[in-house]
Amino acid sequence: MPDPTPQPVRVWDLPTRLFHWGLALTIVGSVLSAKIGGNAMVWHFRFGFVVFTLLAFRLLWGVVGGRWSRFASFIYAPGTVLRYLRGQVRPGEHLDVGHNPLGSFSVLGLLAILAVQVGTGLVADDEIANLGPLNRFVSGATALGATAWHKGWGQGLILVLVVLHVGAILYYLLRKKNNLVRPMVVGDKPLPAGTPASADGWPQRLLGLVLLAVCAGAVTWVVGLGA
Repeated sequence: MPDPTPQPVRVWDLPTRLFHWGLALTIVGSVLSAKIGGNAMVWHFRFGFVVFTLLAFRLLWGVVGGRWSRFASFIYAPGTVLRYLRGQVRPGEHLDVGHNPLGSFSVLGLLAILAVQVGTGLVADDEIANLGPLNRFVSGATALGATAWHKGWGQGLILVLVVLHVGAILYYLLRKKNNLVRPMVVGDKPLPAGTPASADGWPQRLLGLVLLAVCAGAVTWVVGLGA
């Protein structure tokens, strides 16, 4: 008979944890620098390039990273989502180990909006002093439209998704007594014995470092196209 006592299981590998907290800090810096404006816009662009790098890394890590960091582990079919909402989880599905079906919408939505935000920022033109590095590759109308989205809907949607994300964390902590933050800090989560773990050894961490360096180089090259 399986041991029902929860055991520490590695859910979030180190590259995923560093990505998560790095992205959180960068988003805060990006929003604050945009609100300050003026000379702080230099930092706004730098934060944007870091977000670009992190998103590119997460796209790759979602394919080759630890088990619960891979997109395959948290992109669910509509039927699975409905069963989860009804409380009809099947044995062996492990829907609450990494990102559950509701959490996956939040994660994927935030990544998608951030990608659009980075793309519009690269070609934006505020007609004052700030020009995206790839602005010369688009028409004036496209640049103005991108700027309007970047400063309006894009920024607003990111703030809404961040608030919802934090709200969900507090809900799980206060109502369900499930701390979602600690596993994203230490990597482990108390789970039933036999729950599959994410690989998080030095080979995986070295691979993550190499991929991050490749992404940083690629972003530097893309940004340099507008020079």
